[in-house]
Amino acid sequence: MAKTQKTNRSIEKLNPVDKSDPDLVLAVIETPMGSRNKFKFDPKLGAFILGGVLPQGMMFPHAFGFVPSTRAADGDPEDILVIMDEPTFTGCVVHTRLIGVIEAEQREKDGEKERNDRIVAVAAHSHDHSDLHSITDMNDNAIEEIEQFFVNYNRERGKQFKVLGRKGPKSAWKLLKKSFLKKRK
Repeated sequence: MAKTQKTNRSIEKLNPVDKSDPDLVLAVIETPMGSRNKFKFDPKLGAFILGGVLPQGMMFPHAFGFVPSTRAADGDPEDILVIMDEPTFTGCVVHTRLIGVIEAEQREKDGEKERNDRIVAVAAHSHDHSDLHSITDMNDNAIEEIEQFFVNYNRERGKQFKVLGRKGPKSAWKLLKKSFLKKRK
């Protein structure tokens, strides 16, 4: 049991950048593409837990997770949406290539506002999306549907999600680098 907890807790301590290829970022998938279940990593338990269920007919359009060893403006690890060819599983670590960021503001149930940007990446091993190098390479309808998903998802949770803008890979890297945690000893 102790060994399992130690292994699971090491997920959040992974180096966010692939040492063998510094252009790649590691993403820990919490919720696979096509899932109605919203999973999240609980660092206290060292395990993934069910955080909620979406209504019938609503599902995650792409894999959703976090970049390990980062802390975003909302206090959680940086969120990352990973575009890939097929669904993966909760807890899978995926090598990704950053293509941009959806800048957003989220209003909590209590009215408090906070930034809650979404980094957008493509799985490094993707065949179907290998031509995406910037969020601007995406079909306008596809990116609008992703943004609308987050608006609807937050509405279901009693929150408001407002898209502020879209930026390319340089902005995604800048955001990510600001959120890197210092190396732990």
